[in-house]
Order: sequence, then structure tokens, then C-alpha cells
Amino acid sequence: MEEGARADGSSMLCYISAHEGFYGTIKNCTSDFVVTEIDVNGELVNSEDYLGKRSYPPPESSARLCCRGPKTEDRSGDVAARNCVAERTSGARVDGRDSDPTLVCEEPLDLELVLGHSVNEELEEFVSKSGAGEELSLGTFPDKRRRASLHRAVRHHYPHLMTRTNKSEILVKEDPNYKELSCLVSQEESENFFRFLDAKVPGSVFTFKQDDSKEHRKAVHHFLSKCFGKLVETKSFSSSNGDGSQGTAITVRFREKSTQTRKRTAADREDEGVRYAAFTLRKENLETLEAISYMATWLGVLPSDFTYAGIKDKRATTYQSMVVKKVSPQRLEEMSATFEKKGILLSHIRPVPEPLRLGALLGNHFDLVVRDVRVHHGDGRSTLQQIVLEALDNVKANGFVNYYGPQRFGTGQSVRADLVGLALLKHEMDVAVRLFFTPEEGDDPQNVAKRHFLNTGNAKESLTLMPEHKARERLLLRALHRYGSGPDGCTRAWLSLPHSTRVFYVHAYCSRLWNEGTTYRLQQFGHRVVQGDLVLDSRAPGERGNESPPQIHVVTAAEENDDVFSLRQVVLPMPGNTVKYPENAVGAWYRERLASDGLRDCRFRVTPLKLNVPGCYRPVLAVPRNVTQELRDLEDDPAAPSLALSFDLDSSCYATVCLREIMKCVA
Repeated sequence: MEEGARADGSSMLCYISAHEGFYGTIKNCTSDFVVTEIDVNGELVNSEDYLGKRSYPPPESSARLCCRGPKTEDRSGDVAARNCVAERTSGARVDGRDSDPTLVCEEPLDLELVLGHSVNEELEEFVSKSGAGEELSLGTFPDKRRRASLHRAVRHHYPHLMTRTNKSEILVKEDPNYKELSCLVSQEESENFFRFLDAKVPGSVFTFKQDDSKEHRKAVHHFLSKCFGKLVETKSFSSSNGDGSQGTAITVRFREKSTQTRKRTAADREDEGVRYAAFTLRKENLETLEAISYMATWLGVLPSDFTYAGIKDKRATTYQSMVVKKVSPQRLEEMSATFEKKGILLSHIRPVPEPLRLGALLGNHFDLVVRDVRVHHGDGRSTLQQIVLEALDNVKANGFVNYYGPQRFGTGQSVRADLVGLALLKHEMDVAVRLFFTPEEGDDPQNVAKRHFLNTGNAKESLTLMPEHKARERLLLRALHRYGSGPDGCTRAWLSLPHSTRVFYVHAYCSRLWNEGTTYRLQQFGHRVVQGDLVLDSRAPGERGNESPPQIHVVTAAEENDDVFSLRQVVLPMPGNTVKYPENAVGAWYRERLASDGLRDCRFRVTPLKLNVPGCYRPVLAVPRNVTQELRDLEDDPAAPSLALSFDLDSSCYATVCLREIMKCVA
């Protein structure tokens, strides 16, 4: 068992094979690193005849994968080779999200991009000083779709405002119903309730905080019935608190639609005619969410109207499936030329009946070029070609340690996503904000804006300095400007980010622990499967029924002696509130490591941010499939040969980590 330094230098990582390895560089240009999604049917999404006919939606499965939070299924036939398998537990939501309808519209448009800087400034000024009856014009928007998305975005950012259209002009003013409700409940509850109303998700429920005053509950019931009685119904329910005491809270749900014949409204007709268009997205040197934000702005929809199977690398050429709601294939065709200016190419555009689910892919296909390949020591005992072939043969046979790659923790020099996540788990919202705005080296605009905020605390001035494409930073700064930088303001600022962004930081911390726990496991016990290890046991499926998922099993002393299991079946937990830990020294390591970070009693729930982290299990090893290689330029330019590599990996496995095992160095 060999070790080497991790890219960020924070700990040592283990290798599985003992070959020599070689030096080389990757990602010299985006064409050197090409990532293509493999859909649930095993098809490459950029193939000439790709249609993805059976990919929407994937069938439900009892084997859950949750490395990136989603529910998905295993169809590869080798469950242990998948990335992160959640144990089946009653009531646990594998996607890590609380059942909260306020999260439905979770990625609003950046208003400054749509309105322009000056109009957005006027809106923010209006928000801070507006009084009853005052009205502000946001301008004229001839495109109906764009008006609709702007209405939704304004109400999401500012729930206390109401919007209306006068011909093509959009006007905003203070909502008197919001003002009245905020006199009865907290401002946070009022905002979340109005977002709940605006989302109009059938079957969704909104629950106010517990209220022991019967008279006060009666006043809230009366207000809701008076203002929204045709839309919602309310009831008071008693429930037990964690300390055994009883409490009562008001729950609101949408009324079921009447079966009586009535005149169909424009909203009804729009709901009945919801359209979905699927396409393959090709992008270069662009984040997936940045590409979505750009397309949403031009299409007049919200970023949350786009669904995708997974996030792809920025520093690469990537192909991935995507579905957009309320946009026709014809409309996508019309906008393709506009998107190309941003380096976004669309293909395989077609209508589909359903959105795409996060995690609905078998994995990714990689076409890589490693340049300037050279030996580590140059002692002449083996040729470069022999060294490369030995390395590839070993990884094909033995796999590699399934570490999370550095992009999981943020690629910046200073920003540590896992430390932000740790602060959020400890409910230190202000600390998390300051860590989020930690600048990197250099004087580019975003780092100037970050330094200005840390030095002055002036969110408004920092917002004017922050580049428009830095959507997350701008959302945080806008919320800090509105609510202040105190503990409550920082909590509201985090809530202004999409749920997927908030939970990313917590998952980054859990991923860091998984990496370190895996290193500890391999250093302590090597390749042997020992008593107390956790394994994915798929033996004797007939005893549990063919539909039963593989079980998380604790290895016994007898099974260790008989070598019943292999290292490929060993899994380690991503920390969370539903996982169990190994029953050996590795389990003790987890508990000590969490305690040292101040998380001894952590429940992995951050209620103020609506985050719930159930945890999951990730195999210690991953194995590349369909590996091909070609060592080029040995004759034409022997001083600078390159290696062309092609292979498939399961979702959430990192090609850079696979390359590290092959090359025995940081590529």
C-alpha cells in the first residue's frame, strides 16, 4: 500500500496498486478533457442517433444512490461498483431535502441580469422605502413568457410585493395582505407562506410555528380564511415536541379542485398544456448552473424550470441531457444561435412528457489527453510504453480508491467548501458567510469585491463590484444588504441561495470525512476485509425476494477468517442521521473526528436552512470500464509524448482521481 500527497496537501491518500506511474499534465485545453453522460439505458447522449426515448423518467428502484443527494436507481448489474448506496430506512428522504414547499421555486432569476443595473437599484430602493399605495414600474416587456418569469422572480425575491401587468408594463407595490399577516406571525414565516402560495404545488402543505395561544391561532385562521379561503384550507394540529410536551400549530393546504363544471381560466389551460423539451447540452469552460442561468434569461423561464441528471466539470468539454419546462422544441431551435455565442450548443432537441431526474444516469464516458508524458525516475529499466501499460493494466484489474475529487471541495486556492459546510452544521451562519467570501490570490473583480466586503462589511458596495456572472455571490450580497450581516441576516442570506447550493457545502464536509476515513481504513487494515467492516451484501436474493436491495452488513469474525467478502464490497458511510458506522477502529475514528470538529451530538439537520442530511454509503473502490489507450508521438516527438485515454465511470466517480492512481502523481 503506497501513499501520496493530496492535491490540496491536507492529508495523505492511499493507492491500491504498486506500479511506478508517470508524470503528465491534463486539461491543457477543454478539448483534452471531454465528458459525455451515459443515460439510464447505457447510451451516450451525444451519439448521432441518440433519442433517449426511455429515459424519462427512470423506473423507481429500491436500491437508492445518493452521492449527490438524488434518488436514482442501479441498473449496472454491479451494485457495489456504484458510488453511494443509502441504506433503506423508514421515513428517510434520500435526497436530503426536507418536505418543504417553499423550496419548489429554488433558483430564481437574477433580477439585475433581467432588469439591468439601474432598474434593479430602483427596485431595491423602492423595497427599502416604499409605503402603502406607492407603485414602481419595472419597464415594458413585450414577450409574455419573459413577463411571467419576471413576475415569479420578483415575488420570490420580495414576497411582500405584489405585481401586475398594465398592457406590457410590469408594476410592483406592497402587498397589503402580506403586511397584515406579518403583524400576526414572524416576517420569515410570512415570506415563506407567500412563496408557498405562489408555487401552488398540488398536495403541498405549509405549517406555521407552534402557537400555544388559542386566541392568536383563531386570529390567524380568520385572516387566512378571509384573504385566501377560496384557495387554501387551514386546521390546527397537536403534536409532540422532542421533550415530550404537546404543542399546536396551524397547517395550510391547497383546496382540492371542485369537480363541478366551471369556466376554465387561462392558468388552468396553461397547466394542462405544460410542455417539456429535452436536449443534449454541449458546453465548454462553463459551469452547468451558469449555462442554465444564461439560457433561462433568454428563454424567459426560471433556472428551476431546467432539470438535469448531474453537474459537469467547468474546465472541460461536456455533453449532458437536460429538460426544460414550458418551452417548445421549436423555441429552443430558434434560440440556438443566441446560445452558441456563449459556447452553448444544443442537439437532439425533442418533446418529452416528463422532467429529468437528478441522478438519472449510469455514469460518464471520458475522452482524455495527458500531455508531456514522462517517467518518474528515468532509470532506464523500463520503457515509457511499458510503464504506461503496466499502470493501466493494474487499474483495470484492481480499480482505484473511490475518493471524492478536489472539485468536490471547491477549486479555489482559499475557499474551502468543506469548512463552509462545517460552519453551517454548527449553525455558525456568520462564520460560513465570511468563509464563503474568502478571496483567492489576484486582483480580478470578484476577489476585489470579496475583499471589500470582508474589510468593510458593506454588502451594497460589494454587490456593485461583484461581476454579473457570479450569481451565488450576488444573491448572498443582495440578501445581506437587505437583512444585515447579523446572525439573522446571514441565515436569510443563506436561504436566498438554491437548496442544492446550500446542501452542497454540507455534503462537501461529509465528503471530506469520507476521504479521510477511507485513508484511515486502508492504512489500518490494507486490502483485507476485517471484522466490523461494512459491506454491501447481495447474497441469496431469493431469501429476501428478487426486488430486495443489497443490504448493509457488518462483517463477522468468522467471515473475516473465511475471506467471504472482497475489498470491492466494502463501503464507508457519508456522515448523516440515518447511517451506521463500522464496528471496528474505523467507527471509533469517525466518532472522534466528528467530536474534534464540534459535532459530537450533531443530528445533521440545519433546521434554519431547511437542510436534512440522512447520509449514505460509498464503495471504497471504483473500477473503470471499457478502457482504451494510445501513446502518441513516440516517433514524431519523443521528447513530448501524449497519452490518449478513454474509459467509463459510474456517476459521482472522478476521472482525475482515476488518473491519479494510474499516474501515481497529481496530474
